[in-house]
Amino acid sequence: MSTGGLGGLNKSPNGVVFGVVQLQLPNVVTPTDLAVQTQCIVDLVAKARRNLPTMDLVVFPEYSLHGLSMDTNPAIMCSLDGPEMAAFRKACVDNSIWGCFSIMELNPGGMPYNTGVVIDAEGVIKLYYRKLHPWVPVEPWEPGNVGIPTCIGPKGCILALIICHDGMFPECARECAYKGAEIMIRTAGYTAPIREPWRYTNRSNAFCNLMATVNVCMCGSDGTFDSMGEGMIVNYDGEVLAHGTTGRPNEIITAEIRPDLVREARATWGGENNPYQL
Repeated sequence: MSTGGLGGLNKSPNGVVFGVVQLQLPNVVTPTDLAVQTQCIVDLVAKARRNLPTMDLVVFPEYSLHGLSMDTNPAIMCSLDGPEMAAFRKACVDNSIWGCFSIMELNPGGMPYNTGVVIDAEGVIKLYYRKLHPWVPVEPWEPGNVGIPTCIGPKGCILALIICHDGMFPECARECAYKGAEIMIRTAGYTAPIREPWRYTNRSNAFCNLMATVNVCMCGSDGTFDSMGEGMIVNYDGEVLAHGTTGRPNEIITAEIRPDLVREARATWGGENNPYQL
């Protein structure tokens, strides 16, 4: 079985290389803090491109922009047409790379949404998702209302995105697969007590759906919370291709995924072709 092409260093013709950023957990209280953290993420997009020229898509964790304070202050909430999103779109263009980003989205009719976006290398938003399952009773976010969308990603792969607690519900991963996703991204802000459930659900979500999973948490401490990093890229058979176990903030974990082999397995496997057999 593939080992991820030495972390994507040796990219195959049919491969898609992902990088997941174990981002240092920030403290964001003011609009100035938000602007500083936006620039930090932009700088890490550039680092990802310099780090691995073969990389197709760089993934940032849930809460990468706002931290874990759960602050709903409208002054630091974001919108799709706001300066933070404009900076992320420009970073993708400037570095010729796709990116997956997290924002807390202003919702004039209620609590903010916990939103994830995938932006292509031309700066176009290709996927827009609102977290379906806030982590009760801690998170204040409005439950998502756009379902689980998919999009065509780099090299024609089919991508889906879920966020953190969504991945503890097998139904969410199965919905991604039934909508055709070959690769499911899962971003999170989980802290250390969830380490083991995080590891085995990332693998079970892959194996049970013949679907690669690309997963990453925030990392390091903000003085109150300790996030764990735990970037994991898992093949469609549940094998771990890459796993960040050092807990080192801002480390980028990389691997190559072969969506053509996902398609082949779904079309030809007999035993354990779970999406088909169900």
